Amino acid sequence: MRKWIIPTVIIAILVFWAISSYNGLVGVQADAKTAWSKVESAYQRRSDLIGNLVKTVQGAADFEKGTLTAVIEARAKATSITIDPTNVTPEQLAQFQQVQDGLKGSLSRLLVTVEQYPDLKANQNFLELQSQLEGTENRINVERDRFNDAVNVYDKKIKTFPSVIFAKLFGFNEMARFKAEEGAEKAPEVDFDFGNKKETK
Repeated sequence: MRKWIIPTVIIAILVFWAISSYNGLVGVQADAKTAWSKVESAYQRRSDLIGNLVKTVQGAADFEKGTLTAVIEARAKATSITIDPTNVTPEQLAQFQQVQDGLKGSLSRLLVTVEQYPDLKANQNFLELQSQLEGTENRINVERDRFNDAVNVYDKKIKTFPSVIFAKLFGFNEMARFKAEEGAEKAPEVDFDFGNKKETK
């Protein structure tokens, strides 16, 4: 009977070790998925605000229809992409970011165009929505950073011993992260000449 004590203890330790490692992996993966859901929530908030902004702008009868249509189409494209962060590839995340950037760009053009419409620019509802959108952009950046932090914890967990053994055994894979836009590492050129450059002969 005694000869089974040591093997039983070893087996019990291995089982406990496996359960502990697996639960740890599940925990950090769940944290990363929760962080992603907050990213999606921030983007959804922006989408909802843009929808309300579009309705407000549509009230201006002579507003440029092309600019408005571009925002509506970009919004529809941005909301059509869904992602499972545990299975997403860097390419899929880049595509997601591309359509979100497209929406942000069309929205920027809309806001620039609004400058030509004094009554619309002074509309209290429009001003409030614009302010909320600015706050939402900041929230998106914060949630994206938090997602990257959560993914960093998860990725370190699945690559370190002994978790790496069970990560491979149970199919825990790396998660993609948000990256800076292409060219973001370059400082913008600032020209203070304002068109007053001297002509060169």
